[in-house]
Amino acid sequence: MTKVEVFVSSTCPHCPSAIRVVEEAKQQVPDLDVEIRNIEDNENREAAINYGIMAVPTIAINNHVEFVGAPSLPEL
Repeated sequence: MTKVEVFVSSTCPHCPSAIRVVEEAKQQVPDLDVEIRNIEDNENREAAINYGIMAVPTIAINNHVEFVGAPSLPEL
């Protein structure tokens, strides 16, 4: 299973785009078991601190920060 965590904030203008790209990527690989979690940074500060997250959106894949900012679909 691939675990994708998208750290977001309700006030972030770029976070909806990051969520959308992750969901689109999952749809393009339907045979891959992907779990997506959208995590509000102010609701789960401990997780954000553990990853060393300083900005949102941030995308972690399998417990490693891979993107800070909203990547394009090809980048993801």
